[in-house]
Amino acid sequence: MQSNGYQSGFGNEFASEAISGILPLGQNSPQRVPHGLYAEQLSGSAFTAPRHSNRRSWLYRIRPAAMHKPFEPRIHGTFHNRFDETPVTPNQLRWDPWPMPAKPTDFVDGLVTLAGNGGAAEQAGCGIHIYAANRSMEGRFFYDADGELLIVPQLGRLRLATELGVLEIKPLEIAVIPRGIRFRVELLDNEAGGYVAENFGSLLRLPDLGPIGANSMALPRDFLTPHAAYEDVEGDFELIAKFQGNLWTARIDHSPLDVVAWHGNYAPYKYDLTRFNTVGSISVDHPDPSIFTVLTSLSDTHGTANVDFVIFPPRWLVAEHTFRPPYFHRNVASEFMGLIEGVYDAKAGGFAPGGASLHNCMSGHGPDAASFEKASVADVSKPDHLTGTMAFMFETRKVIHPTRQALEAPQLQGDYYQCWQGIAKHFDPERA
Repeated sequence: MQSNGYQSGFGNEFASEAISGILPLGQNSPQRVPHGLYAEQLSGSAFTAPRHSNRRSWLYRIRPAAMHKPFEPRIHGTFHNRFDETPVTPNQLRWDPWPMPAKPTDFVDGLVTLAGNGGAAEQAGCGIHIYAANRSMEGRFFYDADGELLIVPQLGRLRLATELGVLEIKPLEIAVIPRGIRFRVELLDNEAGGYVAENFGSLLRLPDLGPIGANSMALPRDFLTPHAAYEDVEGDFELIAKFQGNLWTARIDHSPLDVVAWHGNYAPYKYDLTRFNTVGSISVDHPDPSIFTVLTSLSDTHGTANVDFVIFPPRWLVAEHTFRPPYFHRNVASEFMGLIEGVYDAKAGGFAPGGASLHNCMSGHGPDAASFEKASVADVSKPDHLTGTMAFMFETRKVIHPTRQALEAPQLQGDYYQCWQGIAKHFDPERA
């Protein structure tokens, strides 16, 4: 496989070729393609979607994607979209990090579904998964027909070999693999673990900024798309598809990563979270966490997301006359949190890198007792510099249903509620 680095920009019309002179001039899909390649369109939106939201790419490949044996059902014990197995609890939930597998396990086999809502059939909602792997995918490829995959590494580097090129990501970076793109995950370290959001709804995009202006939060030029690369390899391989919540397997006699050139705006991309330009209050009060949104999937209700990807990166806290950590709140939206590194500033303990928490619609949550007491006596006339931390949140309009395996996992903390039980009563009607 060849690889020529990255192209920058979010949602751009890109043109890339691993062999010069393949891309057509003046037409999308010529009947005759140089070097005996086949033209194939990959559509990530309806043909008639408005121009600003229309996503498609033309691929010039060695063999059409239709060339494989019939699919048959494939059983996967832990990766699924069964979000109705148990009643949804209003309790706050938190999990310790998942352990690495004891036997050789690749990215696909190492996926565990923790929670989700909606589904591919209604084209809304999201699945929330974790992965733990100790070997590369060998002789097999995967694609998700149900939604796009947002991969958030917490441990170990990944090499994502896709139809349109290669992305390499590490902790504090993310990658998005669009719906239907075939890929293989290779480990660049001995072990890898992290989180995956499977977005069944509208494609992830940058949020509108309104009065914040054009130059804050995630900048389009910091999103990177791969240059064309290809494999011309024959053999006996497995193609795994996720379709309508189930996994399917088919034999294929060649690598499907055989796209020699492509042009369009439907492609995988990566983003370095440390490039996020954080904004916040420089006077008083605590802004809402929406100012930390990196990507959003819009819903049919204006201003309400199907799913948001939000981060809590290193930053300065300078607001006076206020409580600086995240405030106590109840939310109409539901929040799944993960921790990539460091310590989350609203929790004194129990929330470890690789762990997770779930606070569903209208379930009260906020800083634990120790964090509240510490912040309540802090000298807010001086700035506070948060460093060495990166937490994130998948926030969605729909209630997040934990799966049976998540609720029965030994990693579930049965005493999570205790972190708020020590909050003291300070009310005194005689005190100013």
